[in-house]
Amino acid sequence: MTTRIDSDNDSDGMYVHGYSAQETRRLGDQADTLAALLHSGTAYPADSRVLEVGCGVGAQTAHLVTASPAAHFTAVDVSATSLARARARVTAQFPEAHVSWQRANLFELPFPDASFDHVFVCFVLEHLSAPRQALTALRRVLRPGGTLTVIEGDHGSAFFHPDSAYARAAIDCQVRLQSAAGGNALIGRELHPLLTAAGYEDVVVRPRTVYADRSRPALVGGFTRNTFIAMIEAVREDALATGLMTAADWDHGIDDLHRTATGDGTFHYTFFKALAVNPLPGR
Repeated sequence: MTTRIDSDNDSDGMYVHGYSAQETRRLGDQADTLAALLHSGTAYPADSRVLEVGCGVGAQTAHLVTASPAAHFTAVDVSATSLARARARVTAQFPEAHVSWQRANLFELPFPDASFDHVFVCFVLEHLSAPRQALTALRRVLRPGGTLTVIEGDHGSAFFHPDSAYARAAIDCQVRLQSAAGGNALIGRELHPLLTAAGYEDVVVRPRTVYADRSRPALVGGFTRNTFIAMIEAVREDALATGLMTAADWDHGIDDLHRTATGDGTFHYTFFKALAVNPLPGR
């Protein structure tokens, strides 16, 4: 649900959600609301070298630093705009943090082999046309025996009450537009085979489920409204311009999505978190 890394290192890339201030806020809401869910179990030893690929506006970086204040982070992104926002965000919150910033293409990382003990990738693969190749490329800069953590969503896991064909159609517009841009909004379910095909060992993938109803108002506001529905609403112009839905049907679908965040509405979504190891030589 965040930054795309493109093959063109001279542009900000074709991030399907855009680079607006509103999107920056959405990413912050998402990271803060889901921090306990997504970052649980992720902490790095003091002085370990950690690469965050596709750091975007630094929303996840802040939580990585919180969990591992003595680790040394290198955060990279293809977007100069996002990288500047990330640096400002994290420096303001954690002036003593050990974070260096680098504009770089995932497929052409400017680091020597085995530079890092750990690599962290969150909401990046979904925007790539070649996710397996990207995972393979990361093995070069990850030391043998080092770990890779990957977190991705899967829009096919979204279900809600009251159910609505219009709401599901609006979500499908986002899925189709992301596919047309070369990404895959359903990639969460593919993490295990992708990592295995890329040559990693000891691959473990586990679901991280979000469920929101009126008894959990923080999730209703932070995730259902401000993260998921806001993400779908942002593609309205493209969905209508490409003829995926009519304006009336789109508005009906968005209204129905908001209905899931009120009264007796409920919303469910599943993220997938993977941990894998870069094999030792000879294995």
